[in-house]
Amino acid sequence: MKMKAIRKIIQIDEERCDGCGQCVLACAEGAIEIIDGKAKLVSEVYCDGLGACIGECPQDALHIIEREAEEFDPEAVEAFLESRKQDSGTSPVVSFPQASGCPSTQVHVFSRPDAPAAQAPQGKAASALSHWPVQIRLVPPNAPFLNNAHLLVAGDCVPVAYPSFHQEFLQGRTAMIGCPKFDNPKEYVDKFAEIFERNRLQSVTVVSMEVPCCSALLNIVVKAMEKAQARIPLEEVVVSTRGDILERRTVAA
Repeated sequence: MKMKAIRKIIQIDEERCDGCGQCVLACAEGAIEIIDGKAKLVSEVYCDGLGACIGECPQDALHIIEREAEEFDPEAVEAFLESRKQDSGTSPVVSFPQASGCPSTQVHVFSRPDAPAAQAPQGKAASALSHWPVQIRLVPPNAPFLNNAHLLVAGDCVPVAYPSFHQEFLQGRTAMIGCPKFDNPKEYVDKFAEIFERNRLQSVTVVSMEVPCCSALLNIVVKAMEKAQARIPLEEVVVSTRGDILERRTVAA
């Protein structure tokens, strides 16, 4: 029997909760899930009581209170998260709702076809995309498709310029795309640093356009690795505006 003590723990006001799921993504321990359209505490032992989820709730439905509860169990959390990863690997699509009603903010993991995209029937190349979303600003750092991934960071003009993007770059990789000219580079650094801290990545490939503004992508990833004190195999590929590969090199991480 689990020991109980008076401690801080999350309290969810189900009347206020609209089931947006933002708190689910904010909780690194997986203590909250959306059940029957409402956020619910899965188990007291998974909640550390620190309240990382509170600031993500647009309905003010989450609060930290003190009450008698089972003690927080880090080992139980680790086992629970590992079992959830294994379960997600057997499902064709796993969805994690976010705060916005926009479909682009809902996290999906797709089952990939075993055959390479170039071998799709009827001469049509199949999509090699394994997940959604792909925009850097929209991908949550704890998205299940990031762990143990070969990460592909690409300028958002690259898929338009390079005709074989799916077959040569996206196949077998997890993609995040963006534009450092129109987005905030510092936010990018912070986002990637958190990703590198939270997930074990096998490699990172940065594919940028030859234009100066796009070259910032590599510096962003390097700075994020430094901030996270992560050492991950890193490769840079530069694509011309006419769709040719101008440079491909290994970068010291």
